[in-house]
Amino acid sequence: MRTAQPLLITSVPAAADLTRLRFVGFDGNLAAAGAKALGVAEVDAGAGEQASVSTHGILLVTAGGVIAAGAEVEAGAGGKAITKAAGIGNGYALDAAAADGDTIRILR
Repeated sequence: MRTAQPLLITSVPAAADLTRLRFVGFDGNLAAAGAKALGVAEVDAGAGEQASVSTHGILLVTAGGVIAAGAEVEAGAGGKAITKAAGIGNGYALDAAAADGDTIRILR
């Protein structure tokens, strides 16, 4: 079982429904593909609710596809982590992801 070690958790008003372990943007929405993320949602949150977001440390995140351990990651579709291509980096994978939906740890 993988565990997180967040160093900083903040809260933001959810602008839309947020899904646990997905990247959250500075605007309270799921982070757009390739965008800089504020952090990772700690729990599911409905629009208008205060959402807990881990911003730094070793964080759990849902992968959007195959990711190699040590790869830099960016936000992909639906706020999932994908291997950095042309977007802004949002951390480094501490674990490999074999498929979409895997939970991995990232360092940010």
